[in-house]
Amino acid sequence: MDENLLNDVVAEALAAGADAAEAVGAERRALSITVRLGELEEVEREESRDLGLRVFVGRRQASVSGSDVSPQARAKLVERCVAMARLAPEDPYAGLADPERLARGPLPDLDLYDPAEPAPEALEAKARTAEDAARAVPKVTNSDGASASWSASQWRMVTSAGFSGLHRASAFSLGASAIAGDEGGMETGYEGRSKRWQADLPEPGVIGAEAGRRAAERLGARKIASTTAPVIFENRLAASLLGPLIGAISGPSIARGTSFLKDKLGQPVFAKGIAVTDDPHRLRGLGSSPFDDEGVANHALSLIDDGVLTTWLLNTSSARQLGLTTTGHASRGLAGPPGVGPSNLTLQPGTRTQAELMKDAGAGLLVTSMFGPSLNGNTGDWSVGCAGFWFEDGEVAYPVNEITVAGNLIDIYGRLVPGSDLEIRGSSNAPSILVDALAIAGL
Repeated sequence: MDENLLNDVVAEALAAGADAAEAVGAERRALSITVRLGELEEVEREESRDLGLRVFVGRRQASVSGSDVSPQARAKLVERCVAMARLAPEDPYAGLADPERLARGPLPDLDLYDPAEPAPEALEAKARTAEDAARAVPKVTNSDGASASWSASQWRMVTSAGFSGLHRASAFSLGASAIAGDEGGMETGYEGRSKRWQADLPEPGVIGAEAGRRAAERLGARKIASTTAPVIFENRLAASLLGPLIGAISGPSIARGTSFLKDKLGQPVFAKGIAVTDDPHRLRGLGSSPFDDEGVANHALSLIDDGVLTTWLLNTSSARQLGLTTTGHASRGLAGPPGVGPSNLTLQPGTRTQAELMKDAGAGLLVTSMFGPSLNGNTGDWSVGCAGFWFEDGEVAYPVNEITVAGNLIDIYGRLVPGSDLEIRGSSNAPSILVDALAIAGL
């Protein structure tokens, strides 16, 4: 969206009585193709252009958004937003980011935008190749389909404090889902990847073959008796254990006192040697951005350093509430005040392979899928539905399903051992993780 248009919206808001304002323009183009059983199943095309406005009248704030950017519609949007702000309750911590915290000068080039726009026929061909490869795997009997997609987006922010910044990115995705079957039943397997640049995606045949393999190896899954045993979370899903960590160290949770880590700043939370980092400037990263969603300059942070919790994640509002300084982790959409979110979160790898972790553990559970997590944010008590493989003598013995793993995250974090198989698959990544003993609920 044109920078001049956003400057005009901010100026109109100030003229209408706002003390401060920020305008955001978002544009997106996307195309997605899905095939199933060799036939084209769905084509989705999206083109959108939206405008968001947040204004402040004293310590009162309001925000609105709309897709009509004509002068008449903008005038109504500004009028409505300022009127809403005048009626809003006062928030002593509301306001734009402090000017000295804003990103200035040349913004970093993070190589997030691939200008290539694939033709629908090219995406369909990739989806077909992926599904064909999945269906060719022995014991695969059906398909839930395969999809290929592309998107290009642009986010521009202008504020009355003098900030103006543009963030442009592309995304290419490919995924396949296979169904394997035998006399004992059916199992599903999925593989998918998303990348900023098309050339970084794996070959479609590789994606499909992995989906088929994962479905076939699940056949013959058993139920197991409830027990306590070592648990290994494979690297594809191990980063999900970091989600509760981020919620627990976010400024709003700390300010409300609703975090199981609220008293742990500066203390060991993980074992010595463990590091968790967040890097918004990773080249081609799916969570990368040159500034946060308040225009604040962002930078790499070590959230956990040698096992010690070093910082909260803060936006401007929560930082003011806690008497601290924003860490550049504001996250927002077109409407509503900013929340808090990470960028490229990574649990740094250890030295042992997944196979070596299994040998270290001897016997236990290798988790390859998770669903329905439950968390008590005040205590850290956590449980999740799982499926995977039982291993004995350090080797996979048989697939298992319909089990639940549970524990307290403070205890889990303190004892987890990261493997060496870190693979950057998304915006949150981790190697395989071993926890030496967890409660496993089965039969």
